[in-house]
Amino acid sequence: MEQSTNPLGSFLKERRARLDPAAFGLPTTRRRTPGLRREEVAQLAHVSATWYTWLEQGRGGAPSADVLERLSRAFALTPAEREHLFLLAQDRPPKAQRPEPAAISAQLQHVLEAFADTPAIIKTAEWTVVAWNRAASAVLVDYGKLPPDRRNILRMMFLDKKHDHLPDWKAVARLVISTVRRDVMLAGANADTQALLAELEAQSEEFRQMWAEQEVRPYGEGHKTIIHPEAGALVLEYSTFAVDGRPDLALVVFNPASEADRGKVRQLIAAAGARK
Repeated sequence: MEQSTNPLGSFLKERRARLDPAAFGLPTTRRRTPGLRREEVAQLAHVSATWYTWLEQGRGGAPSADVLERLSRAFALTPAEREHLFLLAQDRPPKAQRPEPAAISAQLQHVLEAFADTPAIIKTAEWTVVAWNRAASAVLVDYGKLPPDRRNILRMMFLDKKHDHLPDWKAVARLVISTVRRDVMLAGANADTQALLAELEAQSEEFRQMWAEQEVRPYGEGHKTIIHPEAGALVLEYSTFAVDGRPDLALVVFNPASEADRGKVRQLIAAAGARK
């Protein structure tokens, strides 16, 4: 019954029981139950012991986001557990804490390469490409030849002017900008993101105008037409997928829209392989 009437209190009690007093320099003797005492957790979280007791008993009222963050640190919660705590206490997830940039795992790279004749990339919230497969290099951009700070799609479109291959580049640019606005809010903006947006606003009037339109849309799925210098017109169906545990990353797959388009993609991949 307790879990159904006070799920937050049950969660806190269970996590408190998991904590090792010795890890906090606390005495381990004369304890009737495992874990830390309520007053010890309250001290670690810098909250009133009485109020914390009420919280476990379902009498403390809804805790603030600041208190929940302190409890998260006191309990050393994982990101998933922290999110669960906020959902129990406030019926909403916490404000995004964007993780530090990390290398893409070998397993995720294997997923990309499994799309043998289908371009696929992993992008950040601000559309910096951080991983790609051979098909993407042959059809879209050879990202491996670019320094990491030049692999941002917005920078390519507005500052490097690399959009001759897009017959409807303004529509594409507006969609990417509206996606960036949404995804950055969800994932959280770090210093690099803020610097990029400031650079774009300072150097591109077109970006400044489109950013001021305040459009917010997911990239989702749709069709993209590109003009490749070797293959001519290519129509690709794109679909976007979340990367679990990484709110700042997304997988975008560009599937050839027809057998003729797939044939062109295969020819481009073969030609790129022959040049290496």
